[in-house]
Amino acid sequence: MKSKFRQVALIGKYQATSAGSAGVSSRQALEKIAHFLMDRGCDVAFEADTAANMGLNHYNTMDVATIGETCDLCLVVGGDGTMLGIGRQMAQYGVPLIGINQGRLGFITDIPLDNFQATLGPMLAGHFEEDHRSLMQAHVFRDGQCMYSALAMNDVVVNRGATSGMVELRVEVDGHFVANQRADGLIIATPTGSTAYSLSAGGPLLHPSIPGWILVPIAPHTLSNRPIVLANVAEIAIEIVAGRDASANFDMHSLASLMHGDRIVVTRSQYQVRFLHPKGWSYFDTLREKLHWNEGVA
Repeated sequence: MKSKFRQVALIGKYQATSAGSAGVSSRQALEKIAHFLMDRGCDVAFEADTAANMGLNHYNTMDVATIGETCDLCLVVGGDGTMLGIGRQMAQYGVPLIGINQGRLGFITDIPLDNFQATLGPMLAGHFEEDHRSLMQAHVFRDGQCMYSALAMNDVVVNRGATSGMVELRVEVDGHFVANQRADGLIIATPTGSTAYSLSAGGPLLHPSIPGWILVPIAPHTLSNRPIVLANVAEIAIEIVAGRDASANFDMHSLASLMHGDRIVVTRSQYQVRFLHPKGWSYFDTLREKLHWNEGVA
């Protein structure tokens, strides 16, 4: 079957040099996928850092911006962490992403490497489900000036210092005071991030189609401080009131050291990430696989 996608980019987790689930290295896996794409009439380009770090010197390469401007599909080979990173970068361009997982199936990288041909072939021919995921735009303000900004697909987390006690955080929604919370921290999670840190802190699962955020306290001093689901059109502000060495994490990649009076303001980004899944894909199938539902059921 010929591909409906002409210009396709390949991005890999080039730090991973060990054999994946199919018993092949990351470089071998990427080359195998590249040849599969070319056999279907695709023009293939490797993301520049992926190519340089894996020694893929005989292929066309592009930086992320060029991929966004010229490609009509991006294949990400790795795990959910790899997909989170490239998803944030590609969202502004609207290029759809397909995830091929080298290890265990992920929540957003759902095609197993060891049988990618059977799944990817029909998708290239146009048989797929499209799934849009919201992003958060976060800003850190100090004395009224923005000192840091970042996008997050999973979550924004305000944490206490590693060796200090609880932090006290003032929480506002759309300018309305909600509460001062004393806790180890606070998570603002997207529906995508509801299966990540938020889940381990006691937050609910939120279907990706629901336009909401989850506000989840981490080990709160007052047990009546419970997770709450908010509309994602809301502006959430968190101010550092007390506590030492507090920090903010954005998808656990970006970090800003915080002082008393600093404010972390989170709003919905104008961009969304576009995922393509195999035809018949269901979010509930993913949950059942990853969370081991129905095990032990006769």
